[in-house]
Amino acid sequence: MSSALSRLASPELRASLFQFSMYLPGAVASVFLGLWLDEHGLPADQIGLVNSVPILVLLAANLYIGRLADRANDWRTVIAIMAIFGAVVSFALIFVTEFWGIVLVWTLCTLSNGSIAPLIDAATLRMTRRNGTDFGVVRAWGTVGYIVGAGGIGMLLSVWGADAFVPLVIAMMVLRALLSLLLPRFRAPSQKATLAATERTRLKDSLKLWFILPLLAFALVNASNALIGGFGALLWHENGVPGYFIGPLLAVAATGEAALMFAWRRFGGRITARNMILAACVASLIRFTIMAFNPPVAVLFVTQLMHAISFGLGYFGVVHFIANWTNESNAAEAQGFATMLQQGASFSLLTVFGLLVVQFGAASFFASSLLAVLGIGCVLLSLRMMPPRELR
Repeated sequence: MSSALSRLASPELRASLFQFSMYLPGAVASVFLGLWLDEHGLPADQIGLVNSVPILVLLAANLYIGRLADRANDWRTVIAIMAIFGAVVSFALIFVTEFWGIVLVWTLCTLSNGSIAPLIDAATLRMTRRNGTDFGVVRAWGTVGYIVGAGGIGMLLSVWGADAFVPLVIAMMVLRALLSLLLPRFRAPSQKATLAATERTRLKDSLKLWFILPLLAFALVNASNALIGGFGALLWHENGVPGYFIGPLLAVAATGEAALMFAWRRFGGRITARNMILAACVASLIRFTIMAFNPPVAVLFVTQLMHAISFGLGYFGVVHFIANWTNESNAAEAQGFATMLQQGASFSLLTVFGLLVVQFGAASFFASSLLAVLGIGCVLLSLRMMPPRELR
């Protein structure tokens, strides 16, 4: 019994429980939001704005929130505050039906979702490195949660329709807020920031071009991953994909990602961080070029499995790249900077993609192919400017 209680009390397990809930609201939104907006009469260009305007707000907020979290006694304090904030504002979705009301409320909900992710990633990686435990397994439970949300809860789309979106997303955000109260302490107890240390480890000291380029490369390919959440379900539905396939299509991508994360410790140490990002760019090029030809459902399942590399491997590359080249005193702010680049790229592409979809449909994914080529160039240039030392 004491052994079981000890495992329950372990910081890794409590972090894993929160990670499981972390992406549940986003998973529900990836299945239901586009169709819910469509049923409210919003055209594709306005749906693009509903997805992109919140990202613009996060661009301004993430660095500030990361800096605030770094200065707090522990990162978990700010994580819990933002999770509770998201749960509270999600109830306002019950009352909005028009475009600007939806934009405002969904922006506030997304502020919670988007600000927590870089904080929990930075905090968990630092904690597991210090404890000698497996970051990949802890983070993989976030993807498992997404699978449950998109593949399990998402199956309710064919039963309840898009009207289920609001009660489901509220329930998922309340669950996440409750689990945030169980988060462990992430910082080392002896960590004491001094003025001298702060001056030596300012984020701007790390922002050399060779450091920024890999982060920008992943931001470009991750913007294309964001398109699947914003437009994937809607495009597939319009192209005749049955509703009962949409949830599983989103879930199979997360399944591949989770498998990679659970197996991470077996092979991750053999690949440099920037080579992970490079592989993500190449996989993104292949994946979205195929999707631009509007392939049949069987092929879509294959391209969705490539998400494990185009996102999962690239994400790990970014998190480890940042941890390798920055200090714990600005870990959340550095991760927030990378997230800011990702959100800036996603905002730009989501805004434009709504207009492209109206004209070109699935062929709009050729824009993602172009971004992947640019990402490949960014990583190769960074490697040329600063060759990796050991496995950095």
